[in-house]
Amino acid sequence: MPKLTFLPMNKTVDAEAGESVMEAAHHNGVELEGACEGSLACSTCHVIVAPEWFDKLPEAEDEEEDMLDRAFGLTSTSRLGCQVIMTEELDGLVVTIPEYNRNMRVDQK
Repeated sequence: MPKLTFLPMNKTVDAEAGESVMEAAHHNGVELEGACEGSLACSTCHVIVAPEWFDKLPEAEDEEEDMLDRAFGLTSTSRLGCQVIMTEELDGLVVTIPEYNRNMRVDQK
């Protein structure tokens, strides 16, 4: 099982190959909203991929890019968690959950 680390809480979880970063967060008690449940209709699962991992991901499709334009705190390595699918090649992936998104504020300790 590939490992996935969520920052700033520094929580590493086991992710099933084939599940999205958003699904892995939800299955492991990590607070990452997904208001549209992964249907590419919002940007609430916005994550910031660690730069050393970003180029290992498939390119974002146009629909994802359109939704990312609505994300709060967009960076050059931003992606939607619902669109990043875990694979064995992504074992060790690190993503940061922004403090704010368009629907909520994530309390970070």
